[in-house]
Amino acid sequence: MPWLTQLADVARRTGYPVTEVRGWQARGHGPQPGVQGIVCHHTAGPAGGGDYPSLAVVRDGRPGLDGPLSHYGIGRSGRIYVIAAGRCWHNAPSTSAMHTNSASLGIEAENNGTQPWPDVQKDVYYRLCAELCKEFGLPASRVRGHKEVNDGKPDPHSLSMTAFRQAVAACIAGDAPRPLTWMEKIMNDLPLIEPNDKNFDVKTVRACLFARGCVPAEVYKELGLEGWLQSTKADPELVKLVRDLQAAEGLNDDGCVGPKTWPHLLRVA
Repeated sequence: MPWLTQLADVARRTGYPVTEVRGWQARGHGPQPGVQGIVCHHTAGPAGGGDYPSLAVVRDGRPGLDGPLSHYGIGRSGRIYVIAAGRCWHNAPSTSAMHTNSASLGIEAENNGTQPWPDVQKDVYYRLCAELCKEFGLPASRVRGHKEVNDGKPDPHSLSMTAFRQAVAACIAGDAPRPLTWMEKIMNDLPLIEPNDKNFDVKTVRACLFARGCVPAEVYKELGLEGWLQSTKADPELVKLVRDLQAAEGLNDDGCVGPKTWPHLLRVA
């Protein structure tokens, strides 16, 4: 089997953010010989330190064990880190022939071994495993905890792997709705701005459009830029600018600023 350079694309199918760690496509102890299983781990890293403080260890290894130690990492926020495309030293000795280093993919989720698992982190864990199962033609039963395929290992701590595999199977079948990310929740809480509305939130729309470079100079020639920015009316001229932005971004160009349009105005999409 060649180097698994499709792993970033597989991760993106989860709908969660993905970071491609520099050099991942050529990182590994040679190419991955096969993919017959998936092994789930926790990092046993620090309790704090941000989203994925164990990255350097998983990528580069530790004394006595050279990296990479896993193909993927999962941060506390649900971000996926693509670390290696080749074989990783993540499970040896294995009690399962389908979950050796040469036959399986490893996923290291950030957790110190006692911390509660954030819901978003668990969800991305299920979905990443499901997408890998689909990519490599594996049933959910091939997803195993490190504690199931290596004597004496405790990870991933506190997770019932039976329930874990049921969640993976639901994702494979398309029966598991994805929870909203924190950013989506924020966007849903922002006000809906409709044509002819008059309020101070309209000024935010005007400022965002201007910051995005979507306001030609002739639009504010009569009022001056400051006067145009201070207007609280969603007048036809402003609505046209919103519709132009929506059309350019592939959105429904209804002129309303809601959860689908705010991310493009705020540049978080």
